[in-house]
Amino acid sequence: MEENIEAAETCITKWDSNASYCNLASLFSEPNREEAKQYLSSIKGLQKAMQYLASHQSTSHQLLRAQTLMQTAMKRLRREFNQILKSSRNCLDPESVSTHSSSTPSLSRSSFSDFEEDDSESIPEADRVSSAAMADLRAIAEAMISAGYGKECFKLYKTVRKSIIDQALYNLGVDKALSFQQIQKMEWETLEAKIKNWLNAVKVAVRTLFYGERILCDKVFAISSAIRESCFTDITKEGALHLFGFPENVAKCKNTPEKMFRILDLYEAVSDLWPEIESIFSFESTSTVRSTAVNSLVRLGDAVRTMLTDFETAIQKDSSKTRVPGGGIHPLTRYVMNYISFLADYSGVLSDIIADWPLSVPSPLPESYLGSPNKEESICSPISVRLAWLILVMLCKLDGKAEMYKDVALSYLFLANNLQYVISKVRQSNLKLLLGDDWVTNHEQKVSKYASNYERIGWSKVIASLPENPTAEIQVDQVMDHFRNFNSAFEEAYKKQSSWVVPDPKLRDEIKISFARRIGPVYKEFFDNYGGVQLQVTESFVKYTPDDLGNYCSDLFFGSASSGSGSKSVGGGARTSR
Repeated sequence: MEENIEAAETCITKWDSNASYCNLASLFSEPNREEAKQYLSSIKGLQKAMQYLASHQSTSHQLLRAQTLMQTAMKRLRREFNQILKSSRNCLDPESVSTHSSSTPSLSRSSFSDFEEDDSESIPEADRVSSAAMADLRAIAEAMISAGYGKECFKLYKTVRKSIIDQALYNLGVDKALSFQQIQKMEWETLEAKIKNWLNAVKVAVRTLFYGERILCDKVFAISSAIRESCFTDITKEGALHLFGFPENVAKCKNTPEKMFRILDLYEAVSDLWPEIESIFSFESTSTVRSTAVNSLVRLGDAVRTMLTDFETAIQKDSSKTRVPGGGIHPLTRYVMNYISFLADYSGVLSDIIADWPLSVPSPLPESYLGSPNKEESICSPISVRLAWLILVMLCKLDGKAEMYKDVALSYLFLANNLQYVISKVRQSNLKLLLGDDWVTNHEQKVSKYASNYERIGWSKVIASLPENPTAEIQVDQVMDHFRNFNSAFEEAYKKQSSWVVPDPKLRDEIKISFARRIGPVYKEFFDNYGGVQLQVTESFVKYTPDDLGNYCSDLFFGSASSGSGSKSVGGGARTSR
């Protein structure tokens, strides 16, 4: 025991911080690393001597001598510990630690001496320096904790590291002073900017700051689970609570459907990071951090469900009396489908949010509306049913708006246009995957039905003006009546419909082709058979050739009678020479 004390005294006295001859260089710097190993070894020997003397010779002057030496050694180690923490601030920043931890073998070394024995040249310089600093800190921490100076070591570490974490969070824009009352009073543009900043900050905070600090605490204080937990908790808890409390405060504010997507962004961010949050803050003393993150998810989920309900209610209560000129796309259709298309982009988080939130409707959605569940399983998922229901609510509202058109044919064209727009938005977005092919097919058939009804009603007089059998023998006066009636009916229908629109090119072509097939062949046969009979009698009654009809029809559905190839006034006697 006396030999251990003598050896310790020689080494410890040499590096005594109070001695006038003390070496001001770091004991753990490169030229002195061998002495650092001896220093730590002498402390272990001194500790064994003290334990023996305390048990067998508690009043020995040697024990007092050993205690004085230990105090001197601990003072030096405190200085070294503090110096390494501050001088290695850059290489021990959370980003470096979190980035290099998984790829640096030296991070798993158990002591200072182990680092010295590894001369691997494959380790990058930055990793080597970071690993050396961690190994030194760990060796010092083990020595101080074993000697009963764990509290001093803990205080030093916490003071330096907390300032680093707090400064990093401040640089990320995490505002500690932002209360619920302040958030509630913010203009939406200001709050949205803070949400965007938070979305960027939270990923860095969790995956870099907190993760890196957890690794560093685990490595430095591997010898004591209690100190390791206390250190990490004291350093990160305050900042983490401010960080994860922000989404909860946002969710508690009054949110309109327009704010839905930022709320979903917040939910998605916390949800994606939850496994890491749970792992990093796994200590019992950090349970409030985990519960704050969970509460944020719960609050955000509640806010989303409320906004979905408000959105549905807003559709049902829409009372606008606006008749879209020409039966075009209603603003409600555009707004709702754009909104639902964006919702489909969040189908993953929405599925989590509404998984236990059944749709409350007077009766189940009709199978013909959703498609066959046997063919399209996805349509039965909660999110698919929810979005399909919102579309159905809107379509029912459009049925009522179609009744505002006095012309029945125009009301059917309005329904065809708007449903075609709905289908196009479904095809162009993730709604296609959620609603399925059967849904699209069923609604395309409805568009065809609406278009057919428009054609049947809108051109019924024109069709009725032609003879049932255009090749049958009829009297000249009847021929003139047919031409006269056709001209009148066609001009009336064309004049009325020249301002009607079909924005979708595919639907527009389909309607024109269907119209041409229904009227064109019958009129051509009649024209070929009777357009030249007793020309001097019938000429004034034949205003249109079959080609003229084609030209006029090509102008339809653009909202102007003179926008296409047939740039002539209807009824202007544009008959071509035969």
